[in-house]
Order: sequence, then structure tokens, then C-alpha cells
Amino acid sequence: MAEPPTWSAALRSREGRIALLAVVSIALHLMLRWTALGATAIGPIAVHHAPLLVCLAIGGTIVVVDLLRSALRGEFGADLLAGISIVTAVLLGEFLAGALVVLMISGGQALEQYAVRSASRVLDALARRSPSVAHRRTNDGDTDVPLDVVSPGDLLVVHPHEICPVDGVVHEGRGTMDESYLTGEPYLLSKVPGAEVYAGAINGAAVLTVRATRRAIDSRYAKIMAVMRESEQRRPRLRRLGDQLGAWYTPFAVAIALGAWAISGDPVRFLAVLVVATPCPLLIAIPVAIIGAISLSARRGIVIKDPAVLERVDTVRTAIFDKTGTLTYGRPSLTEIVAAPGVDANDILALVASLERYSRHPLAESIIAAADARGLVLPDAAEIHERPGQGLTGRVDGHQVIVTSRAKLTQTDAAQATLLPPIGGGMECVVLRDDSYVATFRFRDQAREEGKAFIGHLSPRHALARVLLVSGDRETEVRALAAQVGITEVHFSQSPEQKLALVRAETAKAPTLFMGDGINDAPALTAATVGIAFGRNSDITAEAAGAVIMDSTLLRVDEFLHIAQRLRRIALQSAVGGMLLSLGAMVVAAIGALPPVWGAVTQEVIDVFAVLNALRAASPGGALRDFDA
Repeated sequence: MAEPPTWSAALRSREGRIALLAVVSIALHLMLRWTALGATAIGPIAVHHAPLLVCLAIGGTIVVVDLLRSALRGEFGADLLAGISIVTAVLLGEFLAGALVVLMISGGQALEQYAVRSASRVLDALARRSPSVAHRRTNDGDTDVPLDVVSPGDLLVVHPHEICPVDGVVHEGRGTMDESYLTGEPYLLSKVPGAEVYAGAINGAAVLTVRATRRAIDSRYAKIMAVMRESEQRRPRLRRLGDQLGAWYTPFAVAIALGAWAISGDPVRFLAVLVVATPCPLLIAIPVAIIGAISLSARRGIVIKDPAVLERVDTVRTAIFDKTGTLTYGRPSLTEIVAAPGVDANDILALVASLERYSRHPLAESIIAAADARGLVLPDAAEIHERPGQGLTGRVDGHQVIVTSRAKLTQTDAAQATLLPPIGGGMECVVLRDDSYVATFRFRDQAREEGKAFIGHLSPRHALARVLLVSGDRETEVRALAAQVGITEVHFSQSPEQKLALVRAETAKAPTLFMGDGINDAPALTAATVGIAFGRNSDITAEAAGAVIMDSTLLRVDEFLHIAQRLRRIALQSAVGGMLLSLGAMVVAAIGALPPVWGAVTQEVIDVFAVLNALRAASPGGALRDFDA
């Protein structure tokens, strides 16, 4: 397994070691410069310059060689001009300036590698979640065996709070499991004999004996891992803002320097132009602005996992939203009771709630909450049975009560099924009392209060051409939510693989933003141009996303969009403004009016202005959202 990326791991990389060497060299130089020892010389070299020369001989050589290789591949960015500046600084005897450029280049590369390597943490986290052994039950007792030797038909024991090792069916025991990693639904699901279980689900407080139905490598969980790995391998390499600007700035600056040398015949002018052309506004101001935006985001409850998303999000033109937990609250509630003629809805609600107290079905909590809200007295229930696919049955207040689905009732009693009302949006269950249909309960996972206003402002305020709703839920539920929030493009009953394929197809057309909150969303989050994880439900989702919205509100998403827009504006101001000032100084240097030493001073002044402007990204600078919830 790959080493999880940490800051210490980044420092141990080649680029990290060069950056550390540059820091130590600069610190020693500054210390020696103000001591009597530093004033002495070793031949023509002052002692206080010795640490800088070591840095340039080792780190500078490596950086320059790497940049030359990039140039041979046709990659001309701002860092190439920095490489030329290192050589120029050495030739001019400006060793401190050269060491600072080495630090900027190597430090930036180390940070970039850290961000890229952090993508592997998704796979590491998925792998750590999966157990390596299973407790297999045989006639001789329970034995721990490697997961890869488990075969379909084997009986496995899953202890309390353990992770289920394979897909299977409950053979013995009753309890609950958390399957939110796969479904995205934050519910504990009841598990009784005959119920299906899935690899990666977290067992509750009961011991369950499970009969394996698939090998571990064929489980749904393993498929998600495979999709995630493939998605990582196919992640596109996106050009950063500094690279885009440097692509034209570097050859332009070199052309001016060469032209000044050719016209004047004085190589000093070439050096003077390059010194003043050192692209510090690109190498320093943009990272400073990004760090400021990351800090501002953190203060607003937004964790930036990959700084590049702050640069990319302003380019997205298609937004793709998962349904549950993002545009909804993830808590379905009972919205309607359609009672048969002559039947009192409150009486039926009391009977059903009495049964649901003993159920772990996802809708049980909302039924009980509805009964409590109406102040209903719940009678005792007995003879309770809940078999997978059969519904919930029991005796309440002298009545036989059955809670089942429309599909099951249609299969078992077609005559009763004709009494059912038309299918509505959202979820539903059907209630029979003493074998007679009495009511249909309808549920809906409520749309977020701010959802419609948020979706409505994305196009005019953030230049999004399309907004899609993608969900694993059934069509009626997804379309009902889409109508509530104002989304017209809908994709329903989507598996993680289908979500990934859809995101890839849309990203090929235009930059995309994908927002989800379940582990099943992780592959799609990785494949999108910008992935945003919503809430704190899943560490896996958080690792796959470029940004994590910690507070469950779409207001924070809008703030993230505005922070990114403001960052890009400030970064462009700092970089382009700094480069324009540098271009003006280059012209002055080219005509011989600005010698190299004063050119270096001029460039430092330009850098100070660029960095001071970049620091504005750390402050809100006005409202960070522009719609009313």
C-alpha cells in the first residue's frame, strides 16, 4: 500500500529536500552576514555566501536540469523563466536571489506533489475499511481465514461493530447494519434471517451469522474500489493559472532580453532584463492568494483538500448534484396519509406506529415522529414479524396489521391492489387491517429550504449552462425533488459506475462540478473537474473531493463559489498587474536605463505590491453569497 501523504513525506521527497536545503542555506547566510566570520573570505568567495553556493550547486543544478528537460518536451511555463533566472543570478553574483528562486520552485513542486499524492488516500481509506480476515464457521468451530479463501456458501460470523467482509444473506441473528457507504442513505437497516448484507457495511450491536453469496473480490464494495482506482488513473492533468500565464510570459521575456542584447551588443542588458523579468508575481503572489482563500474558506466551514479546485471552479459550466443529503436533508418524513373511505387516518397511524417501534426500517422513525406530533396514544403490539421483502406484520389492539409495499400487495392480492390511489412522488407504504386495505402512507425526503433559490441563481450568477440531478433513487422520487428545486435534467436509478460514466461524459463536453455525500459518490467526485463533498458522513467521500462543506447548507456552497471567484480575480490582478509592471521595467532595462542591481531592486518592489494585493484573498471583502434562502 502506498505511504499516506503527510507533510513529513512531502519533505522527504526530492523536491522537499531541496526546499529544506534552500531554507537552511538562506538562514545560515543571513546569520553569517551579520557576524565577523561572515566578513572573511575563502579566496574570492565571502564566507556568508558559502551556504548559498552549496544550495545553488546542489539544488539549483537539479532544478535547472529538470526545467531544461521540460523545455525539451515543449513545456514553457513560468518556472522555466525562473530556471533561467537562477543561472542569471549566479552569473551576476546575486546568490541570495538565486537561492530564493530555488526555494520557490522546489517548495512549489513539493506542495504540488503533496496535493497529487493525496488522491491515493481515497484508495488507502477504502482498503483500510475492508477487513483482511473472516470468521468462518465450520463443524469444528469458528476459524479466522484470509478473506480471499472465502467461497460462496461459507458461513461467516460478523461480530458487533465489525465490518461485513463479503456480500451475503443473514443465516442467524437479528440486528442492524449501516450501509450508508453504498447507498448514501444515513440509516441503520434491519437485518433478520434472509436479509441481504453487503461487504463494507458496519454491523450493529448483535452477532450475525452470514452465508456468503459472492467472493470478496466480486462484492459491490470491491467494484467501487475498482471503479475508484480506474478513475484515479484516468484523472486529467489540468493546467494551473500560473502555468497558463507563464506559457506566453516566459518566451516574451526571453525575446525582449535577447533583442536587447542583439541590438546593443551588450550581454549585461540581457542579464538586466531577465533579472527584472523573474516571475515572482506568478511564483509567489498566486500561492499567497490561494493560501489566503484556503484560510478564509476554513473560517466559513469549508475545508479545501486540493487547492487547485479554487482555480478550477470558476471555469465549470455544468453542475451535477446527487440527491440525498445534498439537495435534501436526508431525513424522510411522513407527508400524507391517503385513507380508504370511512377510515380514520389517526387510528391507522396509531396502529402502524405501534408496530414500527419494533422495526429498523428507514421509514419507521418518521412514522413514529408523526404519531408523536399528533399526540396519539400507541397501544401495545404483539406477534411482530418482519421478513425481508414481506413487510411488517403484527397484532395491535386486537387487529392484524400489515405494512407492505404496493408491488408486494399487487402480487399477493390483486383485488385489494385496485383500491390503491395513483402513485405519487416520493416513497410510500401500504397498510392493511384485518386483511383489508385501509391506507397508503406517503413520505418525502424534504428538499432543502434554500434549494430552489440556490439552483435558480447558478446560471445568472455563476455562468453555469446546465444543472443535472443524479440519484440512485427511483424515478418518481427524483423527479419530484427536481420539480421542487427547479432542475429539468434528471438521471435516476444510477449505480456508482453509472454516475462515474455520466460525470466523465459531461466533463468531456465542459468542465463539471459534482456534489455528493456518500461513499458511492467518491468515483464521480474524483472524475469531475471539481468535486465537493457535502457534510461529514463519509471520510472516503471527503478524501475523494477537492473541497468539503462541513455545514449542511447550500449557503456554504455558494460561499465557496464566491471565494473561488474572488481568488481568481485577485490572483489575476496580482499576476497580470505584476507582469505588466515587470514588462515596463524590462523595456527600461532593455534600453540600458536600468542596470541589473537596480533591476533586482525594482523587481522586489513589484513583488511587494503583488503580494500585498494577493493578501486580500484572506479577507471576505463584502458579501460571500448573492441569493436569499
